[in-house]
Amino acid sequence: MDLTVIVPTFNEGPNVAELVRRTTDALPGRAIEILFVDDSTDDTPDIIRAVAAQASVPVRLLHRDRPVGGLGGAVVDGIRAAASDFCVVMDGDLQHPPEVIAELLARAEVGDADVIVASRYIAGGTSDGLANAVRTLVSRGSTLLTKAMFPRKLHNCSDPMTGFFLIDRRALDVEDLRPRGFKILLEILARKQMRVAEVPFSFAPRFAGESKASFSQGMRFLTQLTMLRFGRMSAFALVGGLGAVANLLIMWGLTAVGVQYLVAAVIASVITIVANFLALEYLVFADMREESGLMRHRFVKSFTFNGIEAIVRIPVIWLLVNEAHIQSVVAAGLTLVAAFVIRFVFHALVVYAPKKARNAQIAALPEPLEDELAA
Repeated sequence: MDLTVIVPTFNEGPNVAELVRRTTDALPGRAIEILFVDDSTDDTPDIIRAVAAQASVPVRLLHRDRPVGGLGGAVVDGIRAAASDFCVVMDGDLQHPPEVIAELLARAEVGDADVIVASRYIAGGTSDGLANAVRTLVSRGSTLLTKAMFPRKLHNCSDPMTGFFLIDRRALDVEDLRPRGFKILLEILARKQMRVAEVPFSFAPRFAGESKASFSQGMRFLTQLTMLRFGRMSAFALVGGLGAVANLLIMWGLTAVGVQYLVAAVIASVITIVANFLALEYLVFADMREESGLMRHRFVKSFTFNGIEAIVRIPVIWLLVNEAHIQSVVAAGLTLVAAFVIRFVFHALVVYAPKKARNAQIAALPEPLEDELAA
């Protein structure tokens, strides 16, 4: 088998037949398979099976009922299941032209690179298929930010945000990856120094369907970038910092309309405790949810702890305001900073600790936390 083409899909049924046709036509004489790793909630799996029955190359379907890790997790599962060590990763919407796959494979067979990146940002490549000027600006800005945060590991990659690349599985430590978003190439390159080569490609308009890009994906990217660069604690700090700013703004707004400052502090705390929990669930500890029990149990633990912490913090604010004569919003800010470390330790070791480890009373850090502390 020369190549496995891994296509993560989510409700991309209208694109499947055309993608298989063009991929097959682009690689005549090559022993290839096309592996769809599908997280769809519609009839996409049935469409893939129907197309596979008529295809002239092997087309396999790996449908995930529990799509752990999002698109990045789908790619990692595809790499594990691939029949070839050479794996091309591409989107299912045909914005990544299958005709470029032959160039990626030919470049990989030279043997001097572990990853061949299809780049929009080298000579011969374009990003014209991006929906509008805003998405183009966001893409360029994200690329610059990413390269600035990993100047050594990404110095030879002009487009670390692309989802179109070939990787030699033998050079990859699959079990070291912690996919938590849709920028899996960034995850791969940031984890280990890889030999990178590039070929240009023109980012095309979608063949059918609607873009999956969203604000929540943007937040996942920022969290992924922060955790890769600085570790889980810094991502926790980012969420906590945003929550603290929101807390202070809510408190300021309430006191500005005449609400007594202690009452305002209570209201602001309740709102931000709930918002912070949701951010921790879907951003910071998303990779640990699977083994840490039910969401409602995590919420009760988190809310109870933060509620107790807030109850303790309110009298401290009172003391700072009335005894130390510190302005009320500044006092609240100081107490939020002081609470940060203990919040992180509690959430990492109690709220999101693996359920089996808690039941067995294992006195050890959960593995993902150990990874971050060792990084």
